[in-house]
Amino acid sequence: MLTTRSQRWRDRRCHWIPDATEIDPKKLAVDIISTKNQAAPFVRAHHYTASMPVARLSVGLFANGAGGRATLVGVCVFSHPVNNASVPKSAGLTDPRTACDLGRLVIDDSQGGNAETFLIARAFRLLRREKPEILSVISYADPVRRVDPDGQVILPGHCGLIYRAANSQYSGRSSPRTDLILPDGQPISSRALSKIRNAECGQRYAVEALLTAGARPPNFGEDRADWLADLERTGFLRRRRHPGCHTYLFPLTRAARIAARKVPNLPYPVLDRSATQGDVTALPLLQHAM
Repeated sequence: MLTTRSQRWRDRRCHWIPDATEIDPKKLAVDIISTKNQAAPFVRAHHYTASMPVARLSVGLFANGAGGRATLVGVCVFSHPVNNASVPKSAGLTDPRTACDLGRLVIDDSQGGNAETFLIARAFRLLRREKPEILSVISYADPVRRVDPDGQVILPGHCGLIYRAANSQYSGRSSPRTDLILPDGQPISSRALSKIRNAECGQRYAVEALLTAGARPPNFGEDRADWLADLERTGFLRRRRHPGCHTYLFPLTRAARIAARKVPNLPYPVLDRSATQGDVTALPLLQHAM
């Protein structure tokens, strides 16, 4: 039997630690934190996307630090759903405000293998206390391996083993899509592209992210949609088909569990540890052999 491992982050790079390592709950604490001053800097410093979703609540994992001071070692961000349609599709709830996404879960490699479930369980309790209107949490696992131009793995691709350990409901995949990929292998969110094309609020930050990645600045008076098209035409941006992320559901109340009956409840996907590129989900025929 293969030893399972937990994914950790440091400086936007993935690290793996054995699940056999354990945390000491007496040396850890979980509490609500400032999205702007605490959660966002931690996520941008360590998560592979270096980006922060629109948060509804941010929760931090703290460990004993030097001089007895608490040190932030993990962040759980509950964010607005990807879109309103994802709530009835993935949670069975009709009101988009009654569900949120587990937008970011980042824990550094100083913590033991069961730190995720420790943080998730306590973060859910705080979410129910602070945002009682939220009945369910939706989470996604991206199974596509991403590699930068130097061959370094940015994201190994995963199938949601942590969500499985936290007793979630697996409801299948999100819709397939086509991503626009930066030279470093990172995709640009469709929402950011929409803001740029339609000159919506927040487009400046999306444009700055492209410029930071090395894109040429838009010419004076150049239509932003034409600018994006030129970045793709010149090869700065490239298209890649994505098969869809694995979707998991955490119903937090009895009403949410009843609503979840409308959603598929499928066997958990299996990680193909031999995969070196693309989708790392094992084929169905291989699931029992792994």
